[in-house]
Amino acid sequence: MPLRERVKKALRLFLIFLKIGAFTFGGGYAMIPLIEYETAEKRSLIEKDEISDIVAIAESTPGPIAVNSATFVGCRTAGFLGAFAATVGVVLPSFIIILLIAFFLRRVMDYRIVQYAFFGIRAGVLALIVKAVVSFWRRAEHNGFSWCVMVAAFLWAAILDWSVIALIALCGLAGFVYCLVQRRRGATQ
Repeated sequence: MPLRERVKKALRLFLIFLKIGAFTFGGGYAMIPLIEYETAEKRSLIEKDEISDIVAIAESTPGPIAVNSATFVGCRTAGFLGAFAATVGVVLPSFIIILLIAFFLRRVMDYRIVQYAFFGIRAGVLALIVKAVVSFWRRAEHNGFSWCVMVAAFLWAAILDWSVIALIALCGLAGFVYCLVQRRRGATQ
């Protein structure tokens, strides 16, 4: 792909992820529905089925899920330049907002209207996270193995409060072993 076309795609990715970063509050999980809509549904930069894989990879690698997802989509769409542009685009609004908040927050936090605004933002973030869960649920495979892994992972993370890193590694290992067993069963039948 010629450099001029890669630069054009990178600029497009920058603007897409700048919009996502600017208008989504609540972190990476709240951004997932918007990333899916903007990149898969609206612009067909990636396939809709790839979103689950992107999120799984983004969760499994160090760093914020939204940044990792942006980097992956950018790389897939326009190589290194696309990855760089998408990453800067998704991070820039948060960086600017945090700078402004740090400067002004102490002065305005006592105002009731600001407290209500944060209350509303938290409610909206919760709705976006629930939407992401429902979206993943619809695309997930529903079988006994999936249910067992889901319940075990929930117990591990929410109740036992053990290492999430170990949880992700063990879930990946369990899925790998499950696939191997399924392939062997298919080969012997």
